[in-house]
Amino acid sequence: MGNSQFLEILVLAMVAGVVLFRLYTVLGRRTGNERPPQERYGMNAPGQKPATDPSGKVVTLPDRTQRAEANIERPSDPVARGLMDIKLADRHFDTDSFIAGARQAYEMIVTAFAAGARDDLRPLLSGEVFAAFDGVIRGREQRGEKVEFTFVGLDDVKITEAALNARDAEITLSFKSKFISATVDAQGNVLEGDAKQVQTVNDIWTFARDVRSSDPNWQLVSTSGAEA
Repeated sequence: MGNSQFLEILVLAMVAGVVLFRLYTVLGRRTGNERPPQERYGMNAPGQKPATDPSGKVVTLPDRTQRAEANIERPSDPVARGLMDIKLADRHFDTDSFIAGARQAYEMIVTAFAAGARDDLRPLLSGEVFAAFDGVIRGREQRGEKVEFTFVGLDDVKITEAALNARDAEITLSFKSKFISATVDAQGNVLEGDAKQVQTVNDIWTFARDVRSSDPNWQLVSTSGAEA
């Protein structure tokens, strides 16, 4: 009796083992033909072909960033719209930080230009603007002139234009500044300006930067201005 029960248990165990083995062969093995998770849920992984709908048309699903940007309402003001385009292209761009940097750049540029400091000017200016500034500096040197200059301060700085053209961002600002400036000859005679009079000047400057560049610095690409 004991032997027959033992034999029955052994047979049941063998049957269970066969069933489990068959389940494993069906459910537990990969055949190499499984669809990736992205394909099962209609999403395209990098490097994969786009999914298709039953009609055979390609189904392109935007990523999260594209969907978020598509839902952003674009401002009607052209300056605000241009700044938004720049921010979307360069996630590190901040308007307030840019204006603060532009204020510093303005003082550095006008001071270096008056002193004829080419090395200080070169990294801040585009090639075309540097060539124009260098031509003026060279003319003063040839005539033996120098500029006596004191920067007093900035009364107002504001953005007047902003645009993104492909990968090139351009921002134009108006600067209302005060400084003392006088151009003197080799004998110290004043040729232009006033060494004791504070001047108020309005300048319109445009800075530009390639938003895909690893260099975070903006360069001055055009200038215009007239005394207030």
